[in-house]
Amino acid sequence: MAQELYSVEQVADRLGLHVRTIRNYVRDGRLKAVRIGKQYRISREDLEAFTGTSTAASDAESGPRHVEVSSIVQVDAIDRAGVDRITTHVMASLNQGGIGHLRVEAAYDEDRATLKLIVLGEPEASADLLRLIALLAKAS
Repeated sequence: MAQELYSVEQVADRLGLHVRTIRNYVRDGRLKAVRIGKQYRISREDLEAFTGTSTAASDAESGPRHVEVSSIVQVDAIDRAGVDRITTHVMASLNQGGIGHLRVEAAYDEDRATLKLIVLGEPEASADLLRLIALLAKAS
């Protein structure tokens, strides 16, 4: 049976993320990949393990469906101190436990004074975190 492999670009497109984000996941070891020539290839199994989802029809029939939300929050007109305050609170809330399965990536563009937070995870936990981010952004 042939193994299904995806390029970094295909994975980025599937997850709605930037190609650089996927490459960083691979380089950090968070997303398993194989290097073929000068390019990375990600197996379907490794992508499913990373996202916690499955594309196989038999998996959908065998158990409860996994639902995941992807959200991008953009905060404009924010300085470095505001970014540090928001990201510190967000990361601290993730480390508390009991919040559910969530992943958050933050990117700050100092020239544009813009913070982007990428939230991936369970809908209920994502909603709670988005409310926290909204409160923190209004206070900054």
